[in-house]
Amino acid sequence: MYRDNTLMPTEAVRLAALGALAASEMRYAELAADVRHFTERIVGPALDLSGMPVELMIVEGLIEPVDGAGMQDNARLRLTDAGWEAIRRLLTSAVRAPINDINKLIIALKMRFLHLLTPEERRAQVDMLVAMLERELDRLTDLRATYAGEPGYFLDWLDQDIAAARERLAWFTDLRDRLCRHAS
Repeated sequence: MYRDNTLMPTEAVRLAALGALAASEMRYAELAADVRHFTERIVGPALDLSGMPVELMIVEGLIEPVDGAGMQDNARLRLTDAGWEAIRRLLTSAVRAPINDINKLIIALKMRFLHLLTPEERRAQVDMLVAMLERELDRLTDLRATYAGEPGYFLDWLDQDIAAARERLAWFTDLRDRLCRHAS
């Protein structure tokens, strides 16, 4: 992780793999295909997201073969207790603003696997995302105010970006409210 407790791209890939195994055991090839499909559909092909470290996660004790040894025999894999701890650590990481492709992937992974956390951890993660999105909206609004008098199409483009940021913020605020209602 970076010093600010945000995920590096390789850790996002790791979260994708561990989270997929949290649902059920998978064969090595199935796991690799699931991670590749999810990451490519969110951010497109990216070199810093290629090459899933499944073998490394086996060596680290985060996952273990149920049968077979690994890639060479397409072993069926499952999470270990250390793997479950790693999921919790990765899921409770911070997210940086502004939203770029990697952060979009991290947010998508948090939403895909948020149910694996305790109710309190879920609310804390959504609170953190709401705060990050509020900062993002403030940043975009400030940018618009600074260049409000300029000709051209920048403001039109920025307005659609601001509208999308407001919509994301409203969605996460609603999610936070739903999580709080379920806690009562």
